[in-house]
Amino acid sequence: MESGKKEATHRVFMTGGTGYLGSRLIPRLLGRGHTVRALVRKESVHKLPVGCEAIVGNPLDADSFQDRVAPADTFVQLVGIPHPAPWKGRLFRDVDRVSARESMRAAKQAGVAHFIYLSVAHPAPVMHAYIAVREWCEIQLRASGLASTILRPWYILGPGHYWPCMLLPAYWLLERMPATQASAQRLGLVTIQQMIEALRWAVEHPPAGQRVLNVPDIRTIGSWKVLP
Repeated sequence: MESGKKEATHRVFMTGGTGYLGSRLIPRLLGRGHTVRALVRKESVHKLPVGCEAIVGNPLDADSFQDRVAPADTFVQLVGIPHPAPWKGRLFRDVDRVSARESMRAAKQAGVAHFIYLSVAHPAPVMHAYIAVREWCEIQLRASGLASTILRPWYILGPGHYWPCMLLPAYWLLERMPATQASAQRLGLVTIQQMIEALRWAVEHPPAGQRVLNVPDIRTIGSWKVLP
């Protein structure tokens, strides 16, 4: 992978645009010259960043928005239950899984060239229900035939999400021990800035087929110096 400059602007359709990542990614994409439309419920239109076009619909029902996806060439799927926890298994199945399925259906119908999906690092010793839903979505995405980028962070450090910083010394040690290096890197921490840059890079560098960006990839891309 190379950092490079973007070669073209993209027309992006996004779900989860008012969330933790989406609300930060949209201004970054707009600042790079891309156009962004985001799917929102009517009561959340005012939460979208300035410059983003609101598409009112239900992320759990493709019929409510699939005719508004075109002419997007990139679909970014960021819908997810906030603050994932082991006891939220039903919500993961009813919201995260259904929204991803419906987004894939809408993207296929609209002829989208590139589908970006936010998954999670796996395997892992915890959060089994959350991971199971994300793995199911990855399988469905591969079967869809859509050119895709799957990002697999574990925990994203940012405003309101800094408590794992106390684990950094342990991560430093585990990533240097042969027996634990691979798992520590796969389940490593990334910053919100690194995630936004990895998502931005994915939009600007669509693959011909399907690819996965794991934690080491997200960290590497996030460290590149990109012009505004």
